[in-house]
Amino acid sequence: MTDTLTIALAQINPTVGDIDGNLDRIRSARAEAAAEGADLVVTGELVVSGYPPEDLVLKRAFQDTIEAGVRTLAVETNDGGPGLLVGTPWRDAGALYNAAVLLDGGEITAVRFKHELPNYGVFDEKRVFAQGPLPGPMAFRGVRLGVMVCEDMWLPDVAECLQESGAEILVVLNGSPFEIDKPDDRLSPAVARVTETGLPLAYVNLIGGQDELVFDGASFVLGAERDYRAKAPSWREDIRLTRWSREGDGWSCAETDIATELESCAAVYRAMVLGLRDYVGKNGFPGVLIGLSGGIDSALTATVAVDALGPDRVHLVLMPSPFTSQDSLDDANATARQLGCKLDTIAIDAAMTAFDGMLGDLFAGVPKNEAEENIQARARGMILMALSNKFGHMVLSTGNKSEMSVGYATLYGDMCGGYSVLKDVYKTTVFALSRWRNHHTPGDAHGPTGCGDGSVIPERVITKPPSAELKPNQTDQDTLPPYDELDAILKCLIEGEMSLDDIAARGHDLKTAEKVWHMLDRAEYKRRQAPPGVKITRRAFGRDRRYPLTNRFTGKV
Repeated sequence: MTDTLTIALAQINPTVGDIDGNLDRIRSARAEAAAEGADLVVTGELVVSGYPPEDLVLKRAFQDTIEAGVRTLAVETNDGGPGLLVGTPWRDAGALYNAAVLLDGGEITAVRFKHELPNYGVFDEKRVFAQGPLPGPMAFRGVRLGVMVCEDMWLPDVAECLQESGAEILVVLNGSPFEIDKPDDRLSPAVARVTETGLPLAYVNLIGGQDELVFDGASFVLGAERDYRAKAPSWREDIRLTRWSREGDGWSCAETDIATELESCAAVYRAMVLGLRDYVGKNGFPGVLIGLSGGIDSALTATVAVDALGPDRVHLVLMPSPFTSQDSLDDANATARQLGCKLDTIAIDAAMTAFDGMLGDLFAGVPKNEAEENIQARARGMILMALSNKFGHMVLSTGNKSEMSVGYATLYGDMCGGYSVLKDVYKTTVFALSRWRNHHTPGDAHGPTGCGDGSVIPERVITKPPSAELKPNQTDQDTLPPYDELDAILKCLIEGEMSLDDIAARGHDLKTAEKVWHMLDRAEYKRRQAPPGVKITRRAFGRDRRYPLTNRFTGKV
């Protein structure tokens, strides 16, 4: 029996499918932890395959490669260094499980399978994994570890079973994606499990972007008294050493560094930066291409891109029409100058004239409407895609969640792109993030310093009325309610699934709420064709919210 134990919480940024690269990251974490005297290194959920692997994990060749890699990694632990507790897909008796595998002394010494498989929101693990039985503790160098995999912590049964069968320390491997207020949501079940079992708990999360998800790390240890004993930083890889000692019948973790929780705007901004950085980097794009309009959405998108990638990898293109104001031209140039980016100008007047001529006979006698407006947006989309094809940069679309909710976007026009930084960001949050960035500089940013003087995003870009500028004197509020009202109603409909009567009871105009609801449902076909973008809210468009394209329900919700 041992009386001391040093556990390293390894926040690792894996890439789905890069098994060799992920194993090398685990090796590096182990080497760093070994130099600090660690006995055990704990990783996040499915770190070997990357998370979530989705249907890729069903491929036999993928499973074979994972198993061979883990067995090789196990042999490497025969060097007298720390053991490894890694998350990985694992086969047993013809079934495939989401597993935690303990490697020590050159062998696989224990395997535990995830019992609680989430099947909601972005999670559909029942599609690919079998449910594991309620587990018992893992024996590691004289200590009985109660190992859980992510969702196992969110419900009481697994922790109760572990405590009743003699576990001394609860250890949780997690793949918990970021969303607003998620840290509090994680802490609550962790505190509940500690309270119920009387056992301390170590929680290890992944870090990094994967398609529309971004993982924020923030691994932690709670003592048996439900207090923080350690907390790793958010938004970067980290090896956090925690030192444990046996005190009477239980274990105590010595208090170490406790990272400060970021406030809301800072956390959302860091999520956008990391999500974009990893999407571009893990997919091998040389950089990104953005249509810069002089408005706030494209300015914020460009700022996030520069912070994520550096100005030399961000190519901005201004595509004015006869309706583009001088203020927009000036603001776009000022934004590019302050961000240090290349800005090319390609006027679309000639394209508009060409399409007018091509369609003139068919459009003759029909009043102008959104068809002519959308031609402008599609001309811009075609220009950006042509530049992308020629030079290899990925196009970023710039629409926000408010616009996409109500269909205030043009298919094959401003919706063109491979990724959308603002896809899950409401317009009111766009304003808040822009103001925040003007006053703050994220720790890993490659862009200019925010000093509160408008030297990142020009102040007029933030304060002027938003406009698509597709016809004279146009503003967004010609078509939409004011954004503070629109966003409040959308949050009720999307995140809350509230009825119109309940929305009206909150003080909103019933006719306005009904109009927004109908616009939201009618735009589903557009959103289904939109590019991916980082998940920020509790209910992002995509796998979080799956509505039919053909939908004739017209009653009140």
